[in-house]
Amino acid sequence: MHFELYKFIDEAVTRRSVSLFLEDLDQNTPELNSKLNGKSMLVIGGAGSIGSSFIRAALRFSPRKVYVIDIDENGLTELVRDIRSSFELPADFEINTYPIDFSNPIFEKILINEGPFDVVANFAAHKHVRSEKDPYSIEAMLQNNVLKAKALLDLLVQYKPAHFFCVSTDKAANPVNVMGASKKMMEYLILSYADSIKITTARFANVAFSNGSLPYGFTQRMIKKQPLASPQDVKRYFVSPQEAGELCLLACMMGETGDIFFPKLAEEQMKPFSDIAIAYLQALGFTPDICSTEAEARQKAKALLHDSTTYPLYLFDSDTSGEKSYEEFYIPGEQLNLQAFRQLGVIKDAERYPREEMLRIITAIEGLFKQKGIRKEQIISELKSIIPTFDHIETGKGLDQRM
Repeated sequence: MHFELYKFIDEAVTRRSVSLFLEDLDQNTPELNSKLNGKSMLVIGGAGSIGSSFIRAALRFSPRKVYVIDIDENGLTELVRDIRSSFELPADFEINTYPIDFSNPIFEKILINEGPFDVVANFAAHKHVRSEKDPYSIEAMLQNNVLKAKALLDLLVQYKPAHFFCVSTDKAANPVNVMGASKKMMEYLILSYADSIKITTARFANVAFSNGSLPYGFTQRMIKKQPLASPQDVKRYFVSPQEAGELCLLACMMGETGDIFFPKLAEEQMKPFSDIAIAYLQALGFTPDICSTEAEARQKAKALLHDSTTYPLYLFDSDTSGEKSYEEFYIPGEQLNLQAFRQLGVIKDAERYPREEMLRIITAIEGLFKQKGIRKEQIISELKSIIPTFDHIETGKGLDQRM
């Protein structure tokens, strides 16, 4: 698909032709240059959609060394190809990629032998609501989003960076699914270390066409000549991959320790997924052919001709567990600073647990997973005892039961 067409589709989702954060980047360019020029960066999960966008945003300010950790070996390969093909890099620029898990002992060797780094950013996360369908998936999610994050923080206390960033999600605000609850726990965890390390995080909107997202799935369905499917009663805010990387860079470099950043998006900018699906097809020159069942959509997709001007789209009401009908970035009672940046808000002095209490909580979670035959309901009950705003939506159905 031609680059300009991708850009057109992206703008059809965000309704913006320039980055939401352009003014904030321009206004803070001198300080970003000062903090990044010639510096070293370690980016965990850097081959993913947001991590790689963070790296591209940072390259504008000329860091000298970038180390990237990710379990996706192919993604690391593409990241290097993309960077080398897109940027005029100085002769002494280094990018080093390692296809390992950040809980692997090899990672600690890299941190010890190549660090300390000026900037460490962690984008390694389970991010899908569908990853809470059973106790095994939930354990893996909490291991990645919380337990391994603690081990990383313990290492960084010894090998301190000037800036540490760990990505959160809008779904941590009044969480209704385990993914959001795990990220709220991650917020509690990193904030408990904010007196030892300069730490910031960000809650942000859905990233249009990020790996695994519903709009990304639209592209995969069309490549395979399969129907599109979308809930019609779920609204989300959207940012582009570029905007996601820029938001995280600004939060990482410009925030004060303990700050939680979020994009300033008005409620009217929240869009139903069904509108995104329709805009997507229209951007490609198709008229959506609205279907009422999965079977109808599959049949129409099989009958598509090469010169068809319509495309089957199945719209349905959401009935799966953990699906919030709307999006929010903060909750009543959180202290906001809306003046520091043009298009970014900052949550100050967010609720936190003392580090000793977080250690007790994590020990309890680890003990829970050592039990035989642990059930999903038991894990959710434990999470509710930790996170007062966690109100899990359970319907008995998961996203794996949808197209």
